[in-house]
Amino acid sequence: MLQKFIKYIRYEKGYSSHTVLSYNNDLSQFEEFLIKEVGEIDHTAIDADIVRRYVVWLMEQGLSSRSVGRKLSALRTFYKYLLKLNIIESSPVSMVSKPKEPKPLPSFVKQSEMNLLFNAFDMEEGDDFESVRDNLILDMFYQTGMRRAELLQLRDRDIDLQARTIKVTGKRNKQRIIPFGVNLLSRIEAYIKIRNKEVSESTPTFFVRENGEPLYPVLVYRIVKSNLSKISTLTKLSPHALRHTFASAMLNNGADMDSVKELLGHASLMSTQVYTHITFEELKHSYNQAHPRAIKKGGLYGD
Repeated sequence: MLQKFIKYIRYEKGYSSHTVLSYNNDLSQFEEFLIKEVGEIDHTAIDADIVRRYVVWLMEQGLSSRSVGRKLSALRTFYKYLLKLNIIESSPVSMVSKPKEPKPLPSFVKQSEMNLLFNAFDMEEGDDFESVRDNLILDMFYQTGMRRAELLQLRDRDIDLQARTIKVTGKRNKQRIIPFGVNLLSRIEAYIKIRNKEVSESTPTFFVRENGEPLYPVLVYRIVKSNLSKISTLTKLSPHALRHTFASAMLNNGADMDSVKELLGHASLMSTQVYTHITFEELKHSYNQAHPRAIKKGGLYGD
């Protein structure tokens, strides 16, 4: 039956040689599983429970969710073929979902690396318009956790220097108030001063280019990437990485989950909880590096 199916997808469906070979290998492996675990190959007797057992068996072999999903896809196509020939009445794969792929942890910059960056800013003391503006953009992302789109929408009226708060308009036009400290206040005041002096054109947005025009998304991305690349080897050096960095720094320094949720403008606490995984990984790494009993000859305990 398997060989008839392979000929069908090769000659009638016109699948590529690579795909045909992959299907043949995946389905042969399934038949090996049937012989080992069930004792026979009888595709008319296969039900969803056997397919689920196969999925579990694959996961126990160390296969990734992506690889298991690919093998299930091959099975699904094979049983659709058997349905077409009226060999079976229903597909045993139709009720089996592929394993969910684990979401990668958000990329973030270490607190020590951010300290290096801002120390470098202070030492350089650049007083030209672009330097003052770009330094503020980096610091505002880091100290507020706002999104790139939210930063681009800022107006002068959204920033209350007396109360040290920023009104941010997020997704679905939902507004929130983000407090900030005296360090960011001094950068904001320095930027406003040089902007009002050197940029003659008036603009509705808080952040502008030298010609008075508003910033655009790609320019903000370039500003962030070029500066972060000086202190970090992350592949994703984006404004959103600084949003993740903000959340990580807040939680690592004692902020509660609900507060971080409100500051980020998350609709659900579920969206914020991913950052607890970041902080735990940092905690585990610090423990493995620092505790004398965590280190053993040839490596670290827990690695």
